[in-house]
Amino acid sequence: MTRHPGTGVGLLLVAAAVAAIAQEPTYKNGIGMEFVLIKPGKFTIGRFQPTYATPPDPNAPPPPPGRGRGREDPPLTPEEYARIKDAAVRDSTPGFEVTIARPYYLGTYEVTQAQYRQVMGTNPSVFQGSLIADAADTHPVDSVTWADAQAFVRKLNQMEKTTAYRLPTEFEWEYAARAGADDDIPWNEIRAQGYNSGPTTQQVGKMKPNAWGLYDMLGNVWEWTQDFYNERIFADPTPPRSGTQHVLKGGGFLADVKNMTYMWHGAGPGNRFDVGFRVVRDIR
Repeated sequence: MTRHPGTGVGLLLVAAAVAAIAQEPTYKNGIGMEFVLIKPGKFTIGRFQPTYATPPDPNAPPPPPGRGRGREDPPLTPEEYARIKDAAVRDSTPGFEVTIARPYYLGTYEVTQAQYRQVMGTNPSVFQGSLIADAADTHPVDSVTWADAQAFVRKLNQMEKTTAYRLPTEFEWEYAARAGADDDIPWNEIRAQGYNSGPTTQQVGKMKPNAWGLYDMLGNVWEWTQDFYNERIFADPTPPRSGTQHVLKGGGFLADVKNMTYMWHGAGPGNRFDVGFRVVRDIR
């Protein structure tokens, strides 16, 4: 075979062009699922620094009537303040740094009922028909087990003739949900991004997206991740290789506010009716 001058350069240019296309800011697959590019980076996971009461300033004016602990409550003793501080320090944890070394695409929305039915031919969701007032197809699929989510991924890979689709790891999920935030999410952002507290799921994409353009990372349905649960309050630097349950993130529509944070480390199977998932597409 004759090798023409410049052939190697041409192949490199083609490869570079393909790589550039593969890392567009957004991506839409053959069945209309939309994805957002998540770039590499670092973040801290598992950091918990609880606040605690401190002795009042003896020079501060007294609170107005009806405010503070009230005159009927005896003031805390120095020993009580010391025990409160000790408990807060004992329960605190610095967390650990996680590096996301490779870019990936993450679903802009939770997998919808329409998408699940298009891939799997069935719809296990509770919230459809007369139980909701709008189009069920635009609600997230619910009542999905971890095995169901894995079956969806396998079937989607077959349909798209690839092996690029999978569930996110817990670290990938939280990194994308934080969207660059170092601290935990404030209450006003919980309300804006996901806290609906209604009697049903709601249409995907109705709440405010996070800073990276991802919707419903908090609220609507809990989301499965790839990882086994470690039976601890926080994740470990190295996820376990086996276990009886898998990690759920993000909180559902009836979740307590304390569960609707980036850092909440929960476990399945959860309630039957408020668990769904979103999908990663690897860049190759």
